[in-house]
Amino acid sequence: MKEWLEKRWGISGWWQITAIFIVFGLTGSSSVYVGKFLMNLIGLTPDTNPWLRIPIRIVMVFFVYQILLLWIAFLLGQFKWFWAFEKRMWERILGRKPKITPVEETQ
Repeated sequence: MKEWLEKRWGISGWWQITAIFIVFGLTGSSSVYVGKFLMNLIGLTPDTNPWLRIPIRIVMVFFVYQILLLWIAFLLGQFKWFWAFEKRMWERILGRKPKITPVEETQ
């Protein structure tokens, strides 16, 4: 498994694999928490109409996740890998073929 991840993601060693998984875990948990805080800050509480609140929450958490992903990756020394990951993800979202692969970006 380690060798497959190293080849597919263009990474080296257990530390980098572990750091990437930690970044994903911390970002997921943190984005939900920060999203809840921001929802309360703008006045959208659980009493707000769910047809308004839920789509706003989904969009908010999505963008908060993108920001936190890069910030937490920077703190754990994985910014370069996650920057390439973000670029590929946005290319896919926008319907374009990704220009880079993880191996090309990290070497």
